[in-house]
Amino acid sequence: MKDQDSIFFRNFSMLLGFLVLLTIVLAITGYVMHEDILGDKEMEKDRSAIAKTLEPVAKVNTGDVIVAQVEEEKAPTAAFDGSLDGKKIYDNVCTACHSSGAAGAPKLEAAAWTDRMAGGIDALVTSAINGKGAMPPRGGRADLSDEQVKATVEFMTAGF
Repeated sequence: MKDQDSIFFRNFSMLLGFLVLLTIVLAITGYVMHEDILGDKEMEKDRSAIAKTLEPVAKVNTGDVIVAQVEEEKAPTAAFDGSLDGKKIYDNVCTACHSSGAAGAPKLEAAAWTDRMAGGIDALVTSAINGKGAMPPRGGRADLSDEQVKATVEFMTAGF
């Protein structure tokens, strides 16, 4: 039995050694062939194609100027084409929080605005422009002008 075991271990060791050697040879061959086939320029093209594929599908518009946008358009556009329609801006920007009362945002109900109206419309506009509490400046749309914010606040408080 001892002879059979020693023969098995010797053959197994030789097979294992051969496989390790084959792996090393294949790794070196692959590296050398890859360097010969693709030069640095080709590899850079390959990497740029991968980076382009991995770019996000969309970007969040926070009103900040995005480098790609500057290159394409040269200037950011005004929100809602500069419209001063308070209802339109409210429906597109403000309604998400103010219709549900999210994070303490006052709904369009007289009871919710009584204390806030005590400071006057100018104080409300200033709070909307600068942000207050959980509300981000300009409702999260930095591309809104002061006039657009004022028109929206006036729309929201028109009935109170």
